[in-house]
Amino acid sequence: MSDVYAARRGLLRERCAAAGNSAALITRPANVRYLAGASPLGAVLLVGPADDELFCAAAPTGEVDEGRLDEGLALSLLGGPGADPAVAAADRAAAVLADSLAVEEHHLTVARHRAVRSVAPRLRLADLGTAVEQQRLVKDEEEIACLRIAAEIADQALGELLESILVGRTERHLALELERRLVDHGADGPAFPTSVGTGPHSGRSRHRPSDRRVEEGDFLSVCLGANYRGYRCEIGRTFVIGTTPADWQIELYDLVFAAQRAGREALLPGAAYREVDHAARSVLDSAGHGEALAGCMGHGVGLEIDEDPQLAPTAMGKLDACVPVTVEPGVHLPGRGGVRIDDTLVVRPEADGGPELLTITTKELLAL
Repeated sequence: MSDVYAARRGLLRERCAAAGNSAALITRPANVRYLAGASPLGAVLLVGPADDELFCAAAPTGEVDEGRLDEGLALSLLGGPGADPAVAAADRAAAVLADSLAVEEHHLTVARHRAVRSVAPRLRLADLGTAVEQQRLVKDEEEIACLRIAAEIADQALGELLESILVGRTERHLALELERRLVDHGADGPAFPTSVGTGPHSGRSRHRPSDRRVEEGDFLSVCLGANYRGYRCEIGRTFVIGTTPADWQIELYDLVFAAQRAGREALLPGAAYREVDHAARSVLDSAGHGEALAGCMGHGVGLEIDEDPQLAPTAMGKLDACVPVTVEPGVHLPGRGGVRIDDTLVVRPEADGGPELLTITTKELLAL
């Protein structure tokens, strides 16, 4: 993996040079991890004119939530209490005769930006923008393998929950059990706070579990994900509890399922982000649910659970192969409940079989 991280930093160095910048200061933790293999708390990465260096306030712990640091990367530990790694990195950039430094202005605070400028007044500071985030869009096969394992773990945790007795248990209890099962099956932890919604809470996006208990006839919607070696997947399913679904539940479920299928089928290299959103959104809009729909029908996943691309009506750009995304339409009827269906997929060309579905738990409307 050391060669992989070095190649990633080399590509960023080339992009900086093309923009007239001799060095780059990376402060956003996910970007640090992408380029260095690990992101110890507060660490920053200096991609220099020739050499690269990670600056940390304390020694890396080696914990799974940090990642595994590239052994070929120079490491600088700050001695004084309260020292800022970003300031130390800027000082080093000035010392190695860099004349300009690209920084992640979307992540740096104003105070930190001023501190960087004050320690190296001769450095020209430029905005790196989202260059690293754009570099992260297309995943290599090792990254996709981590996502695939994360999806398998999430499928296992959800499958075991479906085999248990659910009536009478609270949303909060079910969410905690799911997160425990994720860890039991090898996850570093949940990819995001697990959402469990029952009855009138079902179908809400990112519903925060409450003490409401599962009742017969409820819709039960679950959204969870596993974090495996820093890579995060997402799955969402909706079920009916303990009885034959009512006609309105079947009708609503079939509608959301059709929208989700349309979105999945649109995931091909070259498809515009907005076209994928439209494919799913138009199915729900034509049925009269347009006003209540979420701002996007899906998003990228990787080292963060919600990263580019955004599959939204106004999103600019087109999909590339090997970009993992979610497709997650849903409808919530106030006071009654609703349906969400959410999968993680990898964009693949038709010659390779089309989109690769990572989350494979059944999408049948099961009565549990």
